[in-house]
Amino acid sequence: MNHRPAEARQSPARTTEVGVRYAIVPVPVLSLETVARRTGLHPDLIRRFVALGLVDAGRDTSGRPVFAPTAPAALARVQRLRTGLCLNYASIGLVLDLLDRISLLEAALRRAGMRSDLPPWT
Repeated sequence: MNHRPAEARQSPARTTEVGVRYAIVPVPVLSLETVARRTGLHPDLIRRFVALGLVDAGRDTSGRPVFAPTAPAALARVQRLRTGLCLNYASIGLVLDLLDRISLLEAALRRAGMRSDLPPWT
């Protein structure tokens, strides 16, 4: 249920002949403790969200979870869906996937020069 793979949000990287990727620009990451402090959520709840695929996390060299700078906003979105719509966590994953898909489709319409607020027959 990962709605946005962590690889898609990382900085540009180069691939060598053997397939190893090296970042051109250092990618800032947040520790679990930092994300917990910024969101006000317990670290165990954040770990649960990672396990459910509601937020993406990578691993640092020592195996601890690290997050993209956008993780606090993603977690806030999960919490708003949970409390505002009384959705269970499986449903939240589906809603996040659908919202991301809608955003992609609206962006494609804008690039094509079509107005997304009008039905296609007008």
